[in-house]
Amino acid sequence: MSSKTITPELVSLDLGSVGDKSAVIRELAARVVSQGRATDTEALYTDAWAREQKDETGLPGGIAIPHAKSPSVTIPTLAFARLEPGVDFGAPDGPADLVFLIAAPADAAEAHLAVLSKLARSLMTEEFTAGLRAAKTPEDVVALVDEAIGEGNGETGASGASGASIPAPAEPAPAPAAEGLRIDGRRARIVAVTSCATGIAHTFMAADALTAAGPKNGVELVVEPQGSSGYQALPQSVIDAADAVIFANDVDVREEARFAGKPVVRSTVKRGIEQPDQLIAEAIAVAGDPKGARVSASGASASSAPAETLSWGANLKRILLTGVSYMIPFVAGGGLLIALSFLPFLGGYGIALAHGDSGMNNAVYTLTHFAIWNLPPEGLGYYLGAIAFEIGSVSLGFLVPALAGYIAFAIADRPGIAPGFVAGAIAVFMNAGFLGGLIGGLLAGYAAWLIGRPAVPRWLRGLMPVVIIPLGASIIASGLMLLILGAPIAWLMTQLTSFLNGLSGAGAIVLGIILGLMMCFDLGGPVNKVAYAFAVAGLAQQTDASFHIMAAVMVAGMVPPLGMALASTVLYRRGFTEVERENGAAAWLLGASFISEGAIPFAAADPLRVIPANLVGGAVAGGLAMAFSVSSRAPHGGIFVFFAIDPVWGFLVALAAGTLVTALLVVGLKRLAAPRGAAPAAEAVDQPVPATVAA
Repeated sequence: MSSKTITPELVSLDLGSVGDKSAVIRELAARVVSQGRATDTEALYTDAWAREQKDETGLPGGIAIPHAKSPSVTIPTLAFARLEPGVDFGAPDGPADLVFLIAAPADAAEAHLAVLSKLARSLMTEEFTAGLRAAKTPEDVVALVDEAIGEGNGETGASGASGASIPAPAEPAPAPAAEGLRIDGRRARIVAVTSCATGIAHTFMAADALTAAGPKNGVELVVEPQGSSGYQALPQSVIDAADAVIFANDVDVREEARFAGKPVVRSTVKRGIEQPDQLIAEAIAVAGDPKGARVSASGASASSAPAETLSWGANLKRILLTGVSYMIPFVAGGGLLIALSFLPFLGGYGIALAHGDSGMNNAVYTLTHFAIWNLPPEGLGYYLGAIAFEIGSVSLGFLVPALAGYIAFAIADRPGIAPGFVAGAIAVFMNAGFLGGLIGGLLAGYAAWLIGRPAVPRWLRGLMPVVIIPLGASIIASGLMLLILGAPIAWLMTQLTSFLNGLSGAGAIVLGIILGLMMCFDLGGPVNKVAYAFAVAGLAQQTDASFHIMAAVMVAGMVPPLGMALASTVLYRRGFTEVERENGAAAWLLGASFISEGAIPFAAADPLRVIPANLVGGAVAGGLAMAFSVSSRAPHGGIFVFFAIDPVWGFLVALAAGTLVTALLVVGLKRLAAPRGAAPAAEAVDQPVPATVAA
């Protein structure tokens, strides 16, 4: 098999009507797989389509470059189609007739990514695109592309198979500098950073477009492309001498604090490709505006972003997902350790209530009743179970602080981490749970952002991110949590507990539905914890009613992660992001272990559809558990404590019904809002969500 990036078999010339852009991407993905360069057409299509949904890949001049890094790709590949008629890929000037699918392995080496990025840069030259349109055979296209990416035998500018040539891109001759583009009587100096989600194509195309537009506008402009294969940071002396900064990015700028204090224009990477002249003009304007946006000492923008940036809703989603992504390892590791501690040959289900100080006050060589064959609560097995439970509990204790800390990080960069963690810890102290962590993280992040907003003298900049911003933001965020939010949260907890106690005599099914709703509302937050505490406290009474309540609470708490796992990994994979699909795979085990926070990443990313689906499924599961008179003598453990559940069939039916209802409902809600041209749900992609203990 050829190791070249493109071969004649990967080229389709004058392809007739194949439908919309989804069909074009699928056609090219199938061609890549047919040549043995990827293992799964649907997997490659799904990853490329997911990238297309984030930002359309059509470019001016009749070009489209759908692309993806996918685990299904085994060899870095370019597949090309020349379309007649063209297909709309979202470019402002109409349909695309030249389409390249750029397929890179998920772990592609830097050299491979650099080759693929060369193609993107060549597409910015009219000579290259004209050569593609004039090519007579697939071999002509391959020769042109080989020259562009450096895999040809000749020098740049040599003729291809059809005689078409691609001269090396020439720097445009500097135009006379217009008065409006001069600062203090000299040519304006601008630095720019470009980056896109995959770091393969748009990153370098925007860099080339801006680089070419600089001399044309009489401006000294230097660009730092931050691609997947890494980046070479601009010399600090160049940054310091710049009059303004252009950030053309779809992802966060790396080491943004290097640009602190500089006037800044923020935009999408696609606008860097399509409107470089306008961005340069805006950068000159902001450089001369004392009230214009500045990059703060914390590395975040010091004023409102321009209209072309993300909407407030999309930006809030990005912030919350950042917090969730950093929180996941704490949840997954801690939750699984707790689940393991419930195994009968270790601590057993009772360890959640009775492990006491077995882990803290003993060592493996000082066990009082050491005998490897002894059953809990004696012997090595019980001790190891207690250790696993302690480690898992401590790990899960970081869930809310980590969530809050990295939400603040997404807003204010590194200076926001410390105040975010502190605000999250205060939320735990106040029993505010997951929702308190969200609020605390947002408060800490925006407080840090505001404190870092004013321009400060150079001698003070070093103290801002390590002392002044963390101190001030911690005082503001945690102070607000303690002084203002603490009393309402405590009152709410008291009212919810009283409400539940008052329902003890109500109909069993109604009580099961209410408990199911509470368990699925905030996934480990105060409402969830009140319902769980109510059930656990009732176990001390050792009555049938208390066992029924415990079973309803447990089965309902298992529904959110299992429902999200079913939807994201089986029913509608394409409707979920790659991260969510990974979380969904983990959520199967976490949900089965009654770790309901496994659905938190899904709820944070799409609360308006995920939370209602969770609520309905939890209500169904809780109501059915009560209807079947299911009892549980175990306070935790999910499937690991089936020996303490009776009847098991009733528990399984309630769990299956609730899980299926949640999964079908979230899929239905997502499909109602699916973008036009989206592929069928049967090929959707899933993401795993880590979970945490519902208690």
